[in-house]
Amino acid sequence: MKHAYRAPRGLNEKLVTELSAHKTEPTWMLERRLHALNLFKQMPLPRWGPDLTALDMTNLHYYLQAVPHQHDSWHTLPEKIRQTFDQLGIPEAERSFLAGTGAQYESEMVYKQLRDRWQKQGVIFLSPEEGLSEHAALFKQHFGSVVPIDDNKFAALNSAVWSGGTFLYIPKGVRVEEPIQTYFRMDSPNMGQFERTLIIADEGSFVHYVEGCSAPVYRTGSLHSAVVELIALPGSHIRYTTIQNWSDNVYNLVTKRAIAHEQATVEWIDGNFGSAVTMKYPTTHLRGKGASGTLISVNVADEKQILDSGGSMIHHAPHTRSNIISKSLCRNGGRSHARTNLVIMPGAHDSHCASQCDSLLLNKGSRADAHPRIDVREPRSEVSHEASVGTLSPEHLFYLQSRGFTQQEARALILNGFVEPFVSQLPMEYAVEINRLIAMELP
Repeated sequence: MKHAYRAPRGLNEKLVTELSAHKTEPTWMLERRLHALNLFKQMPLPRWGPDLTALDMTNLHYYLQAVPHQHDSWHTLPEKIRQTFDQLGIPEAERSFLAGTGAQYESEMVYKQLRDRWQKQGVIFLSPEEGLSEHAALFKQHFGSVVPIDDNKFAALNSAVWSGGTFLYIPKGVRVEEPIQTYFRMDSPNMGQFERTLIIADEGSFVHYVEGCSAPVYRTGSLHSAVVELIALPGSHIRYTTIQNWSDNVYNLVTKRAIAHEQATVEWIDGNFGSAVTMKYPTTHLRGKGASGTLISVNVADEKQILDSGGSMIHHAPHTRSNIISKSLCRNGGRSHARTNLVIMPGAHDSHCASQCDSLLLNKGSRADAHPRIDVREPRSEVSHEASVGTLSPEHLFYLQSRGFTQQEARALILNGFVEPFVSQLPMEYAVEINRLIAMELP
């Protein structure tokens, strides 16, 4: 497929300047991009976690625009793009149960639509480029306020070359009961996708945002390096669900962070089913009294995959609550790392936080590790951590087979029960698909 705009391989100041000009951005954004590029060049690769030296970042296309402009109808998209999203079931999901739908193909959003009901109530659901143009003051106030440019090497990279993603604002008191979904698709080899997601839930509002990801298999590596910023204002509730099924040539290196103000709730529901390497640690800063945070994640690591994930809960205020539940399934030599970080700052009295990391190894050669970190600076608080690792129980398999299930059905039942804390948090349509995926991927 011929692209509307295709940047040459490699990353330099000229590319960043041309990208900003192509998007007709204000001067402050170009200056921010160039500053981020300089930081990216200076910062080293992470010295912990998976080895990233095999990722050749000089061989990537940092910007590929599939179509000249965003569409508001599936029927007007090029046939190849339309067929891709049809096969993924996105238009059908939009018709059936979604409040809004976005689709990103390569580096830009190609489709976005929000139901009239929510538009009339003031919900803003746009690409970041549109947010920057149409809601400049709100966008500038919050963009980069949760994840600073210098947070880490890949956050700096995203800040230099970000393109596409979601800008979502829920007005005060509005509760968007149906999920809003954006799906990200990489369809070219040797490319980097750097979307930016900014969600602002005003006081007393609610939203459930779903992020889906996929890519075809190529022999050479691609990079997905997103930044997600969530801002939950007093009394609001954000649920952020990720269902990632990247192909095994993709490096998935993302930064996701939230701030929860007084009596606000942030939930991360995080599913990792693909990629060569994933490094992802959703974090919630509980800054307001009575705020709460939850992270429920599942890793399914197969041959040659390293899924390094987990998350952090940072308690800054009193009477805050948090919980992390991490589930890992490993087979054929796959490796999973669960990194949890629980921090209670001085003054965050009467706070409670807990983490639980459980792993199942499905055959020899697979490996799962838990890396808990607990930092308590307030004695009037409660913290707990537990971890377990095991294998499929022959007794459980025998029991289910004695009740008439085949061995494959028995395995699927046990595995689906193991990941139930994750699946139970999904809308029914997603839960059914995840159970099917696990049954197919782990026979």
